[in-house]
This record gives sequence, C-alpha cells and structure tokens, in this order.
Amino acid sequence: MIDTDLPEAFAELAPRFGFSRPAGRCLGAIWRAAQAPSADDLVDQLALSRSNVSTALKELREAGLIQAARSPGSRKDFFVAPTDPWEMARLMIAERERRVIGPARDQLSALEARSADPRAAALCEVLDAISGFMQALTRLDPGELASHVDPARGGGKPEKPRPKKKKKKAAQA
Repeated sequence: MIDTDLPEAFAELAPRFGFSRPAGRCLGAIWRAAQAPSADDLVDQLALSRSNVSTALKELREAGLIQAARSPGSRKDFFVAPTDPWEMARLMIAERERRVIGPARDQLSALEARSADPRAAALCEVLDAISGFMQALTRLDPGELASHVDPARGGGKPEKPRPKKKKKKAAQA
C-alpha cells in the first residue's frame, strides 16, 4: 500500500495546470515512486480504471511530463518523471503556453485581422509578450529557471537581460 497524500495533492492541483485529476494522481504516484511503476501498478495503487490510467498517461506523455522506459526482459512500459521540481515546473510552463496562451494569442490575432479593433491588437501584443516570456523560461535549464524565479536560490539577483544592439543603417550617399 502506498501513501496517497502526494497523488491526491497532485490531483487537486492538476486542473489548475490544465490536466485531468487522474493525470494528476498518476503524476504524483510516478513522481514519488522509488521504482518506476507500470500502468498496471498505477491501476492497483490508485484504484483507477485501466482506461483512466491509459488516458492519463497519454496526457502526461504528450505534455512531456513523463517518459516510458522498458526494463530488460519485460514487455511492460514503466513510467518515470523528472525528479527535479524545477524541471517539472519548466515542463508545465511549456505545456501551459502551448495549450492556453498560444491558442488565445492566435484567436486574438485572427480577430485583430478581421476587425482592426485596437483593443484586440493591444491584447494580442500583451499575449505575444507573455508567450515570449514563457517560451524564454522553458529554454532555461532547471537551475537557471530556479535562480530566475527565486534569486535566493541562484546566489543573488537574476541577470538582467541585455538590450539588443541596434544595427546601424548604412550611410546613403
């Protein structure tokens, strides 16, 4: 029998990050497991149906939050998740940008093109900036993300982005 506190906590948090409750429970169980569990192990441990576990695992794999691994001599897939919480945060930021911010930006961009509404254009610019920021965060390694989000972890203030140098136009004669 496993301690279900962490999988249940992940189940509560999952919808806030755009994932189903079963996906949250599976992620919590996989993340805390001493040995990578199989789908059958998750069915038994979490008392979820096989179809719920399969759907949840597909959701988590598509988001890049888990990977399947095979054990030598076994035909079963065993599932692993990043052990570093900052890597997990980085992956969740990437998925949130892909699932929520990107599509919202695309819808506003289409609205702006159809209507020429300056409010839609302004909101589209905001979402472009948010999307760019989120994408920049996802390109950081976990240690850099930690120091960027929490400067105390990185030994001081995060580096300020350097302004891009403007190209000088060639002098016209």
